[in-house]
Amino acid sequence: MKNKSYIGLSFIVLIFGIIFIPKIVNRIKNNTVVQGERIDAVSNHKNSESDLLTIGKAPQFELTDHNGNKITNETYKGKVYVVEFFFSTCPSICPIMNRNMAEIQNKFFGNPNFGIASITINPEYDTVEVLKEHAEHIGVKSSNWHLMTGDKEYIYSISNKGFNIYAGQNGKAAGGFEHSGLFALIDKKGNIRCRKDKFGNPIMYYDGLEKVGVKAIIEDIKKLLNE
Repeated sequence: MKNKSYIGLSFIVLIFGIIFIPKIVNRIKNNTVVQGERIDAVSNHKNSESDLLTIGKAPQFELTDHNGNKITNETYKGKVYVVEFFFSTCPSICPIMNRNMAEIQNKFFGNPNFGIASITINPEYDTVEVLKEHAEHIGVKSSNWHLMTGDKEYIYSISNKGFNIYAGQNGKAAGGFEHSGLFALIDKKGNIRCRKDKFGNPIMYYDGLEKVGVKAIIEDIKKLLNE
């Protein structure tokens, strides 16, 4: 009886060797010895492109930040970043935008791959010194959050033509200027990105005044950071 058991066991081992040993040898040769059908789904996973739409390239710019440093698109190369247009003496929507942007900053604080670009539309008043003080006032902590100033017409071109986000001077508007409360989202390759609305249309930009817009952009920043 024992001999029959040994013969049966030997037969099973032989069949196993015939079926599986060639596969193991082949995987060793191809350096895939730890992979299997189920393991592959985890160990071989790479972050793919998200479901966010690509609108086009963000416009190039060269401005000066609140620390007196020259800031360009290259400063944000390889980073996901958010763009807004504001001015420090704005009595209406800017405080809300600044507060919401600070919330976004805090969500990703310490992540070297995330940044914020805040560009003033009143550069004649918003000098480097003024923006430095304003940065402290609104709680700028990240070294990748730059409040920027420069030539007014140049900035308006970036806003109105580059991003197609309205900004302009208007003596009848509160504070003498009017602008959009929108945030633009830029990916690591310098592309403007956005999600679709419930009808399947691109939203283009995110509402920087409402919590729903802030929540949406935070979710989409996470997606782009994982691309």
